[in-house]
Amino acid sequence: MIKMYGIPNCDTVKKARKFLDENGVDFEFIDFKKVTPTEKEIKSWKKSFGDWPVNKRGTTFRKLKDEFEAGSDREIITLISENLSVIKRPILENNGKTLCFGFDKEVFGNLV
Repeated sequence: MIKMYGIPNCDTVKKARKFLDENGVDFEFIDFKKVTPTEKEIKSWKKSFGDWPVNKRGTTFRKLKDEFEAGSDREIITLISENLSVIKRPILENNGKTLCFGFDKEVFGNLV
């Protein structure tokens, strides 16, 4: 089952959802504003991403940059959980495997 994690009013998430809808791809949307990612999910995304799954160019990250850079893994997970807008989105998974962070047309196109 394909899962897309994100925030509904994010422009990139809107574009990704529209693409999947228009191409008839069934997916479950998980709204970060309603469902906080678990520590296990955040760690899994870090493993897949090779780094914390954060948008380092976003305003939320820039405000918290010093805390991220000085924080332990536990503190960073807490920062992410308490500041969900910092997460790079959307996150796309298929059967528990992370496919991409952000809207990657090539990856999304492979689902069609």
